[in-house]
Amino acid sequence: MLAFVLAATLFITSTAGAQAAATAFAPLAIGQTFTLDSAILGETRRINVYAPPGFDAVVDSGDTTRLPVLYMPDGGLAEDFLHVAGLVEIGAINGTMRPFLLVGIENTQRRRDLTPPTTDDRDRAIAPKVGGSAAFRAFLRDELMPVIDARYRTTGETAIVGESLAGLFAVETFLVEPGLFDTVIAIDPSLWWNREDLVARAGQLLAARGGRPGTLWLASSDEPGIVKPTAALAATFAATAFPGLRCLYQPLPAETHGTIYHPAALLAFRAVLGPPAGN
Repeated sequence: MLAFVLAATLFITSTAGAQAAATAFAPLAIGQTFTLDSAILGETRRINVYAPPGFDAVVDSGDTTRLPVLYMPDGGLAEDFLHVAGLVEIGAINGTMRPFLLVGIENTQRRRDLTPPTTDDRDRAIAPKVGGSAAFRAFLRDELMPVIDARYRTTGETAIVGESLAGLFAVETFLVEPGLFDTVIAIDPSLWWNREDLVARAGQLLAARGGRPGTLWLASSDEPGIVKPTAALAATFAATAFPGLRCLYQPLPAETHGTIYHPAALLAFRAVLGPPAGN
């Protein structure tokens, strides 16, 4: 009996040791992360960067490949960075999307950074501070983009993807600062902001572009308050005949505001970030 107990004890101990050895952990890295002290915003921001398989876009890596850059607000690991990185990866692998360097900007005060000023008290009630989109745009233009271009081999082509308030920011940027992004993807954008002021001014802002080319891809879910202004914005673009300026609108009424980001981003990446026709 004693021999049996000893044998059983040795077996359990040995098995536990083998399991401990088998479950040794190592870091799982999918990209790079760094912090950037912003004088414009007066705070430190975390930036997450991902390049698809087979590409090492760091300047001193030895790889000579250059990549266009896809920027994304809501780009924290606990936000939308991981699932968008997955789309960038699979699109590059299966050839439905050109390889892009993905740069995610993690939020600190999301509703401050992604909203333009408003005169609507209902808008002002959503956060202690709103209306900071101009400062956030300056942070991207003057602080973040130069760092990305210095650290990574980029082509100069830029795009941005955002959903909800980030979609509002993307549309506003397309209209008020043409040329900052070549391609803008706005998914279920919160164009109801400030009583749809951005939509009302869209025709005037497009006329002020001076014919500068650019692509805007829009999608809307089943949210009536988003469908109406998004469709109106697309109609304004359709009535504007500037060469090189295009707007694609994809209603997705089967999706909700909570489900639309991933399926819409997949469609957008294929439609406007895909390989040239015929490739």
